[in-house]
Amino acid sequence: MIFQPHNSSSRSDAAALARRRIAPNVYDLVAFAILAALIVLLARGAADMRAPSELLSTSPVTLDIANLPEYALRTTLRMFAAIIVSLLFTFTVATLAAKSRRAEMVIIPALDILQSVPVLGFLTFTVTFFLGLFPGSQLGAECASIFAIFTAQAWNMAFSFYQSLRTVPHDLDEVSRGFGLSAWQRFWRLEAPFAAPGLIWNTMMSMSGGWFFVVASEAITVGNTTVQLPGIGSWLALAIDKQDFKAVAWAVLAMGILILLYDQLLFRPVVAWADKFRFEQTASQEKPRSWVYDILRRAHLVRTVTLPFSWVWRRTMMLRFSRGARTASEPTPANQRISRIIDYVWLALVIVVAIWGAMEVVFYISETLGWSDVVEATSGGLVTLLRVIILIAIASLIWVPIGVWIGLRPAVAERVQPLAQFLAAFPANVLFPFAVVAIVATGANPTIWLSPLMVLGTQWYILFNVIAGASAFPSDLKEAAGVFKIRSWSWWKNVMLPGIFPYYITGALTASGGSWNASIVAEVASWGHTKLEAFGLGSYIAKATDAGDFPRVVLGIAVMSLMVTLFNRVLWRPLYVFAERRMRLD
Repeated sequence: MIFQPHNSSSRSDAAALARRRIAPNVYDLVAFAILAALIVLLARGAADMRAPSELLSTSPVTLDIANLPEYALRTTLRMFAAIIVSLLFTFTVATLAAKSRRAEMVIIPALDILQSVPVLGFLTFTVTFFLGLFPGSQLGAECASIFAIFTAQAWNMAFSFYQSLRTVPHDLDEVSRGFGLSAWQRFWRLEAPFAAPGLIWNTMMSMSGGWFFVVASEAITVGNTTVQLPGIGSWLALAIDKQDFKAVAWAVLAMGILILLYDQLLFRPVVAWADKFRFEQTASQEKPRSWVYDILRRAHLVRTVTLPFSWVWRRTMMLRFSRGARTASEPTPANQRISRIIDYVWLALVIVVAIWGAMEVVFYISETLGWSDVVEATSGGLVTLLRVIILIAIASLIWVPIGVWIGLRPAVAERVQPLAQFLAAFPANVLFPFAVVAIVATGANPTIWLSPLMVLGTQWYILFNVIAGASAFPSDLKEAAGVFKIRSWSWWKNVMLPGIFPYYITGALTASGGSWNASIVAEVASWGHTKLEAFGLGSYIAKATDAGDFPRVVLGIAVMSLMVTLFNRVLWRPLYVFAERRMRLD
């Protein structure tokens, strides 16, 4: 209903007010300035990615400080290209696993295996393919690098989204079905918003995970194939090879500036926007803030320009690709038998395919390797597994309390968020000089003292997921705990730990895969001509990759995948099911 003023003066005032609401203001100038700068940088970086491949040899990576801004731009574009692909992968694969029991039987074990396959393992078999896909262009090497970064980002996001979809409160799901919403509408009106806070924090963690492997994804060496793409990772690899502390410091500074920029321009606004999706019955007293989000909300012209897109998006979200959900009826015995038969047939098919794949790997390895290689890889895997277990336990004891403290305080999270992203993104390669020098000077055992480098790929998954869980914890439950004066250990046992448990399990599960990946980097450390190795499966795969020894690479990856899968099935998967059934916010 619209109320029109009675006199001409009031009508003119109303018209003036309407014009002021759509007329450009100073916030529009700031918003369009930022947008124009981003478009120019994107166009410049995209043009460089399509340059001829000969430039990689005629204009190699140098440590000239004038080139560092361009290298930073190229690395950032690769990171965001990989994160976009990871989001598409998450929304399709994780949703399919959460919605289909039969798809889940294949997808979840596959994710367990894929997250354990190291970045170098993917590069070993994909570099030649991508280079052949775009001959004569840097785009092939760019795709190989982006794919490597994708493999360091996607699994964490997929597990987070899958966990959120499986723990949507039953009462909200029943209400959405009662309103007759279709599966498409329920997904965008209920499930995706419910999963948004956890997915956003895990997306930030995945960006940092990509930085952790930036050296391996840009300075690619597989056998006789060597590719150095212009970027911060290649700069770091060259600086470490030349023992240039100053160049390493410049790279770390550039990383810090980039992380701060995309945190303020992207992740902070998204966190502030997603706060409205928190599952609670009372309004939170503290809300995350973002100056960019405030600018976009106050910009009149930006809101006017984006109205058509917003309208199309809203209409798309309300499309009905299927009939509205009806009240589920009791299945007949015949339908139950048919469903059970289909399950058995599908399970048998999955088992047959898995056995066939395992036999192919065994036959391939047995043609060139002997039992001594299998024993060496298996014993190295057991040592690496011990390191992973110890580091996850230590990281949990340290970061769960800290993550809860940060997550319950949005003002603190706002300040800590860019620092946590920087620390999570800090490549282990930067610490190699100090680790190598200290171990050589003290005569310490590298097998023991290189292990702490693996924690850089472990602890942040736990921290970010715990922060996400504590941030999404309903305010009404916190207030109820305060009213009943629940304190100390009772508060942890009965309130907070059950509330964040599903998020912690997701973090610990992905931390396990992150630790195995980090072992490839952490168990072999070099500084100039000094090289140290720790006995383990990570060093075994790293040496085989550098030598181009494909049978040993396959053997190492197979042993790692088997150990990770068994470890997840014995420990993390039962805890996942327990969290889904007993720790959901119903």
